[in-house]
Amino acid sequence: MKYPEAKLQTFRLSIEPFNHPSTRSWRKRSIDIVGSLVGLLFLAIVFIPIVIAIKLDSPGSVFYTQIRCGLRGKTFKLRKFRSMVTDAEQLKSMVENEGSKLLFKNTNDPRITRVGQFLRRTSLDELPQFWNVLAGDMSLVGTRPPTLDEVEHYDDRHWQRLEVKPGLTGEWQVNGRSEIKDFEQVVNLDLRYQERWSVVYDLFLILKTLQVVFTRRGAY
Repeated sequence: MKYPEAKLQTFRLSIEPFNHPSTRSWRKRSIDIVGSLVGLLFLAIVFIPIVIAIKLDSPGSVFYTQIRCGLRGKTFKLRKFRSMVTDAEQLKSMVENEGSKLLFKNTNDPRITRVGQFLRRTSLDELPQFWNVLAGDMSLVGTRPPTLDEVEHYDDRHWQRLEVKPGLTGEWQVNGRSEIKDFEQVVNLDLRYQERWSVVYDLFLILKTLQVVFTRRGAY
């Protein structure tokens, strides 16, 4: 897919003087570094069992890699443990979209493997993203990182989501997660996060995320 560079460059220039305070906070970045190191330590512990399980369950790569848009439209490679069959993108048109507008959701997506279902329910598929947090492409807490085909259809309001770093977790994660199927609701939650942001609020959302992960609420 062609990268919408012209549109993203225009967006970067239009918001450059209005950087969100979270992007300049050394406290937030310090929490990101410490949190990502803890997450990577946990990843190192469970890495081999997860790799073996994925390989035994379905042929193909252990990781799923996708280009996402981050702060001010800067693109980066996001990696997860693969939870779907290798030709999932080619089969996407055959799966009913239960979401609205730019959000693709299906409660019983047949492309998800048996191991993939477990990885998603436990959020273990997200662990490789701690590398993105440590590298500075993402934050522990932020907005949902959009795909390139998604941002090509953004209007001015949607672009505001990119004024902060995308997060490993955020408002959408603690307020419904995969149960949220309305794209505009996701945008509302992301913009609400920007309005409410503080270091204390980030810590609150991290604790709420741990609760959601342990109860597996909204994960599929």
